[in-house]
Amino acid sequence: MEAALPTVEELDLLRARLAGDEAAPDDATRVDLLASLEALKSACAATQARLSLAFEASQRAEQAARGIPANKQGRGIASQVALARRDSPFKGQRHLGLARALVREMPHTLRALAAGDISEWRATLMVRETATLSAEHRSKVDAELADRVGRLGDAGVAREARKLAYALDPAAALRRSRSARKDRHVSIRPAPDTMSYLTGFLPVEQGVAVHTALTKHADALRSTGDARSRGQIMADTLVERVTGQSKAPAVPVEIQLVMTDRTLLGQDDDPARLNGHGPIPAGLARSILRSAAEAARPAGAWVRRLYTSPGAAELVAMDARRRRFPAQLRRFLVVRDEVCRTPWCDATIRHADHAVRAVDGGETSADNGQGLCETCNLAKEAPGWSARSSRNRAGPGGSLDGRGRHTIEVMTPTGHAYSSNAPAPPGARPQVPASRRLIDGHLTGRSVSSMERRFAGLRTAPQHAGSTASTRPGAARARARAG
Repeated sequence: MEAALPTVEELDLLRARLAGDEAAPDDATRVDLLASLEALKSACAATQARLSLAFEASQRAEQAARGIPANKQGRGIASQVALARRDSPFKGQRHLGLARALVREMPHTLRALAAGDISEWRATLMVRETATLSAEHRSKVDAELADRVGRLGDAGVAREARKLAYALDPAAALRRSRSARKDRHVSIRPAPDTMSYLTGFLPVEQGVAVHTALTKHADALRSTGDARSRGQIMADTLVERVTGQSKAPAVPVEIQLVMTDRTLLGQDDDPARLNGHGPIPAGLARSILRSAAEAARPAGAWVRRLYTSPGAAELVAMDARRRRFPAQLRRFLVVRDEVCRTPWCDATIRHADHAVRAVDGGETSADNGQGLCETCNLAKEAPGWSARSSRNRAGPGGSLDGRGRHTIEVMTPTGHAYSSNAPAPPGARPQVPASRRLIDGHLTGRSVSSMERRFAGLRTAPQHAGSTASTRPGAARARARAG
């Protein structure tokens, strides 16, 4: 008879013991503990796989009992798994897919994982490399590698599984290649030191052609005396050819670079925020604006004003009477939330969504609005999901003046609640005088001191009566041309 699963209370006690800082008596014991803990992690992963699949079956049965059409059953299940594991919905889908394959088609791999012989990642590699096979062929690969998988490293597991898969079904390998070509795309993710990785997932011949063209162009320029390295020329040329700019630094201002007026004018060095990337140093933010303004002369670069509450913990709210979020309010939500508001998601915002649904009386406002990715927005429409917005006055550094942090609380069908706070805007700090609020201006490539003198004479927007905000968003847009 199989041993019963430990209770939540028993696991909490174990976790508390593992969190202790009592030292092991000797190095041999430390190594033994490392090995046992690694095996425990694998056993936990196997148990999570079985629990996830059982949870999916139960949720689907419940949705079917509610009369939900078959083509809509399963919505929101992976998101609940992701929230429980503090992961993104994308990883929740991956966790469920891994569970289905291990429990239903790869019992030997599941047993090796439960015994601590392989890691969760190596089990994932087994599943990934056999993804295009039929259930019968996948089970054959599973059985063939059962006695060896525990002795193979990451690359070895992937190589052996792939080799067996190609031998069992050569046509599947060709289908996989054709399917991969359909998935071609370009993606971007942050890199250290305020850089970014721009990745093109391309068919091999196209990728080689792009790289060869950039290399030849770089070699030609270096042969004429260009002082840049080959890599620098290739990177600059890629930007210039894709964007149509004459020079790579001439980035458009519509990259949504968010900073305080103090940072813009050089009065302090609060980090700025580049939407889609995260925080960047104040000096770099000013440099990006100056470069853009110089490259765009005489037109210059536009600066759009956004206002914070006196506590500087959030951007000022905006309201609309229509059900659909107007363009400016949607832009506001994207800037305020930065990424999808579902906890641990971090995906790019695709939808402006009502926390309390419009059909349930939810307002089209910044207070009731949130930026969500497409997956999370679809998940919350499944039965049993709900959300609400509130204010959390205990923001960074303790008590706040004004209205506090914007908070969204999500409730899942199982009764679990998860909350997320909107990220604090750049320069979050106590009361900022109204005279130092950023206002719309037309910024050129002048020095910081020239910009500061020019901005000092611009008219600020009027006070918004009855609001904790110092100015009304969008009111009395004052624009001036410096230069």
